[in-house]
Amino acid sequence: MRWLAAFLLLSAVQAQAAPSTMVGTWFGQGQPDDKSAMYIDRMRADGTWRGEYRVCIKGKPPKDDIQEGRWKLAGDILTLGVETVGGQFWPRTDTYKILEHSPKAQKYLSLGYKFTYTPQRVADDFKMPSCDLTS
Repeated sequence: MRWLAAFLLLSAVQAQAAPSTMVGTWFGQGQPDDKSAMYIDRMRADGTWRGEYRVCIKGKPPKDDIQEGRWKLAGDILTLGVETVGGQFWPRTDTYKILEHSPKAQKYLSLGYKFTYTPQRVADDFKMPSCDLTS
């Protein structure tokens, strides 16, 4: 009987430790204030994330920004706890409702901006595209 209890306990611990399908690297286009902006969200299994953002204005160098913090998924609600923006401490919380999610694509709604994001999964070593390719 003890082996059954140990097995059930171990199974429960493994189930809790199972990686979320959110973990990985996601690339998308569009922000509430600029539909042509690009972003990469790097969602790590340890609950941290890094958001890389690029705005392209024809004839000008790209404007890049980085945000970092912690993420969590509870049901269909994704919460991004932003800790730093551009390396500066600038805490805030962004909340999203997951509308669709598969291993290759997501669709989620920003509850603050009422803006829908539709990123695609990319390789973890994916780099931000050049503005020449998008503008």
